[in-house]
Amino acid sequence: MMSDYTVETINDGINEFNVEFHGPKESLYEGGVWKIRVELPDAYPYKSPSIGFLNKIFHPNVDELSGSVCLDVINQSWSPMFDLLNVFEVFLPQLLLYPNPADPLNGNAASLMMKDQKQYGQKVKGTSILTILYSLT
Repeated sequence: MMSDYTVETINDGINEFNVEFHGPKESLYEGGVWKIRVELPDAYPYKSPSIGFLNKIFHPNVDELSGSVCLDVINQSWSPMFDLLNVFEVFLPQLLLYPNPADPLNGNAASLMMKDQKQYGQKVKGTSILTILYSLT
């Protein structure tokens, strides 16, 4: 199911793993590469997976310290009809393409996005370049 992604299992289990995720084209995050931690609960797919960024990303809806994601479809309106491909091919790209500064986990990113789009874009690009360099090491 995740054959188009680099997946790294944790502790040889199937419930915890990291996925290499590339920023969507035509977004401020294009060119960035992030490790996403995925934890599947025992009740998956009836209960949503836990999703978090392991390396730094500057985004209003991602907690800067924990990497937690504020995304209703994962946190509140999850359905067993969704799967991990939806997460990586639809939900996360949409999150990066269309940040919601009105519902922030990162208040600094949300505030900067609302006050100064150009400076916000520069900060995102700067963080993405650091992320690319981090992923090469």
